[in-house]
Amino acid sequence: MKLELSAQQKKTQTEFRAFVHREVFAYAGEWDKKEFTPPELIKKIAQRGFLGAILPQEYGGKGMDMITYGILNEEIGRGCSSVRSLLTVHNMVAHALCKWGNKSQKEYWLPKLASGEIIAAFALSEPNVGSDAKSVETTATLAGDAYILNGQKKWITYGQIADIFLVFAKCEGKPTAFLVEKNSPGFSVKPMFGILGVRASMSAELQFHNCQIPQENLVGKLGFGFSYIAASALDYGRYSVASGCVGIAQACLEACIKYTNERKQFGVYLKEHQLIRQKITQMITNTKAARLLCYQAGYLKDINDPNSIIETSIAKYFASTVATKIANDAVQLHGGNGCSSEYPVERYLRDSKIMEIIEGSTQIQEVTIAESGYQDYLFATVTTGFEKKLVERT
Repeated sequence: MKLELSAQQKKTQTEFRAFVHREVFAYAGEWDKKEFTPPELIKKIAQRGFLGAILPQEYGGKGMDMITYGILNEEIGRGCSSVRSLLTVHNMVAHALCKWGNKSQKEYWLPKLASGEIIAAFALSEPNVGSDAKSVETTATLAGDAYILNGQKKWITYGQIADIFLVFAKCEGKPTAFLVEKNSPGFSVKPMFGILGVRASMSAELQFHNCQIPQENLVGKLGFGFSYIAASALDYGRYSVASGCVGIAQACLEACIKYTNERKQFGVYLKEHQLIRQKITQMITNTKAARLLCYQAGYLKDINDPNSIIETSIAKYFASTVATKIANDAVQLHGGNGCSSEYPVERYLRDSKIMEIIEGSTQIQEVTIAESGYQDYLFATVTTGFEKKLVERT
């Protein structure tokens, strides 16, 4: 079976890449230093419909197929991982509302999210809660016709500029999701600086001190917060991150090919050295492999195949670890120059390490993927009768 993009997907890919070259690529290093994303860029992204990429057209979205959405994340991730992170968190919230929001929430919020009139952020992580996300410490209590939130969130991507937040809190002891607007009483934002990577993603801490929100801002039902709403949003987030990691890997590869074509050592260009060619070969192979895993996950999402979830975890695991390896090798190939902000590979390395942590760390993916493998093995042995007695004993 030949895996190949359609003519329309190839055309769209060219358009995405042209936009990134024109509006992102040359400026990403400066944004990283300033830890800031220009509002003019966000406006341009919104005008092209990227903030409503996966929303249905009935709400003003682009209704992109998932492979095209993956290509969008790869191309923007190739230019700037911070800017790609905006697509991730904004579309995670949009997807969660589209899937779990009630009719009035969809009709009111989704057109605003699709147009970029408002920016959304995903608020799950806390100072004491990361991978064990279902154990959030933020609380919500119903008081009359309002919910009162107390607690703190941390590492919230684009939290400095978001207009609305999808916040996860314990209500009656159950993880539950709520929409919190930035002007809600008792809500405050504290910018975060000096993060290892994706520094332009304007991360923030969120504080809730008797924060009052309308009762109708409950998303889904009590207890739906983690197992349903967060889980489905994180699945889409992992796909976005995985595709963005392919973009990092591709950017590293292109930077290394350019550098080794221009720099000489021992009287010849670097590209003539056998060990350099070995590194380039590994970069090419791993980048292509990661891209194909992302395409596979996207295709399965498009056909609503239940295996898409585990395939997305596999894609995220492989792409993020490969991006880190490729970025590390890229710095090594650049030598001392690779440690300087004058060359983008040092930023790629910092950004790639963040990708191994967000939307499910490398270790969480290893647990998830291995468990899936054991389940598949047990299912296969039961259905085929192979080693049936062993399965029955376990």
